Amino acid sequence: MDENLDEALAAFGAVRSRLFGIAYRMLGSATEAEDLVQETWLRWQGTDRSVVQDPTAFLATTTTRLAINALQSARARRETYIGPWLPEPVDTSSDPTLGAERAEALGFAVLVMLERLTPTERAAYVLREAFAYTYEQISEIVQLSEAACRQLVSRARKHLVGERRREVSQAEQRRLLTVFLSAAQTGDLDELERLFAEDVVSYSDGGGMVRASKFPVRGRVTVAKFVRAFHTHFWDGVIITDAQVNAQPSVLLSKEGTTFAVVSVVASPEGIDQVLWMMNPQKLGAVASRAS
Repeated sequence: MDENLDEALAAFGAVRSRLFGIAYRMLGSATEAEDLVQETWLRWQGTDRSVVQDPTAFLATTTTRLAINALQSARARRETYIGPWLPEPVDTSSDPTLGAERAEALGFAVLVMLERLTPTERAAYVLREAFAYTYEQISEIVQLSEAACRQLVSRARKHLVGERRREVSQAEQRRLLTVFLSAAQTGDLDELERLFAEDVVSYSDGGGMVRASKFPVRGRVTVAKFVRAFHTHFWDGVIITDAQVNAQPSVLLSKEGTTFAVVSVVASPEGIDQVLWMMNPQKLGAVASRAS
């Protein structure tokens, strides 16, 4: 029995990061993804593994189907969420693709857009674009025909392409983030306005747990004034730590040894399109240890 369990653990351990990567992209929550991967392990333990020909396929299928179910109930909870919902940040400094072939569907802006897809559309898109699964494999996992899976992925791509702007390089994102933070701390209104695209949006996710804007703040002048309005007290005693979060340049903000926010920007050739403030303390567990 122990030997069998060791084999089961070895098979599971070999693909654990992939399973977490699938679950996280599906749910946008590191905590929920961990719980789901644990549930997959429990099911794998209770399975007659002697009849499983391909453990990797079995585990990926189990994780994806659990995630589709979990996403349906998560959606109901998010309808009553206080203020803007943003994904739970994950540190990707040591695993830039989070167990995938590509870093696709990891960035904050894309994860927010994925919320608009149906759970099955999202699963097909994630498996294809991030993990390079074939349509035959996706068909077996989501239990639809290959043609239907192609349609799901095509529809998801069109939906996302319609909303996404061409992003600037990582180095330019980091530079803009650094300049933004400097201007935010000094309350330099002119510099903030110069950095922002005309239709910039600032999203603050406090989840009703901490003080944060409960509505997106929109427009170059409005966002610049919003950021300047709290510069005199917000930044006192704050330590800023560079981080690679969700495969994009970000910073961790900490005070007295506690991380209280992750800040990131999404930028295009027009300037900073989005400023993202992840401040819900319940969502910072996966990155909090980095700044301490």
